[in-house]
Amino acid sequence: MPDRPEIVCICGSTRFAGEMSAANRDLTFAGVIVVAPGVLLRAEDHEADELITNEQKAALDALHLRKIDLADRVLVVNPGGYIGESTSREIAYAHATGKPISYTDPV
Repeated sequence: MPDRPEIVCICGSTRFAGEMSAANRDLTFAGVIVVAPGVLLRAEDHEADELITNEQKAALDALHLRKIDLADRVLVVNPGGYIGESTSREIAYAHATGKPISYTDPV
């Protein structure tokens, strides 16, 4: 038995907030420690630009990379195979740091 539960970092477009929440729930019930985006604003939300500044977005992106550092592996939530720009950067970072990556849908 491991000394601690596995830590999984969820990555994906915030347009899939519901799917990311479901993955978080399923992993948590399986005894996994989950780290995931803490702010789930979607670009299509009305007034989204007024809710988050470019500086805040950059800070959140950097923070998410630190979450990947903490994780044992990364789970990309990508319904229909969709992977956006931010998620692509996170996947590249995870690859560069040697983190195993899995996907909810075929890439």
